[in-house]
Amino acid sequence: MTIELGFNDRYVDLLEERWDVAVRIGRLANSALVARKLVAMRVVLCAAPSYLARRGTPTRLADLGDHDCLGHTNASLAGTTSWAFGKDGTIKVPISGSMCSDNGEALVRAAIAGQGLVYGPRFIAAEALRAGQLSELELDEPPMMLGAAYAITHPTRRPAAKTRAWIDFLAEALPALGTDW
Repeated sequence: MTIELGFNDRYVDLLEERWDVAVRIGRLANSALVARKLVAMRVVLCAAPSYLARRGTPTRLADLGDHDCLGHTNASLAGTTSWAFGKDGTIKVPISGSMCSDNGEALVRAAIAGQGLVYGPRFIAAEALRAGQLSELELDEPPMMLGAAYAITHPTRRPAAKTRAWIDFLAEALPALGTDW
């Protein structure tokens, strides 16, 4: 088996780009693709202690307008102009900030450096949260429920045994890593 990993935060067309499997995070749109849930995910809002000391700690959704919010250019619910809150993600809060990126890891690094608030999947910020580099914030509405990470395959191409084995491995290994999802 040969594994080629492509790490990016963009939508991948499995057929056109000749991928056997993609891991997608979030809520799945209605599609003909075959999905297997790997692990449940949650969203967190966080910032560096240095940023909070300088700018104050938001406690309400309305406070977000007074803060630099680091937006994700490829995320519809945690994007560059609004963030979605409430368990079903229907409360849209306008945001603005001095930086945006198409990569969640870059946004977390910027937040660690004190550049602003970051809102995204917990697993991306988990290490920084454990190390005390970021603090998780609680507002008057909960973060949206992100959904899960899914292994996606194309319905017209039956996955090879090695691809199914890889998906089985992910489905077992990811939840075993802990609760930082």
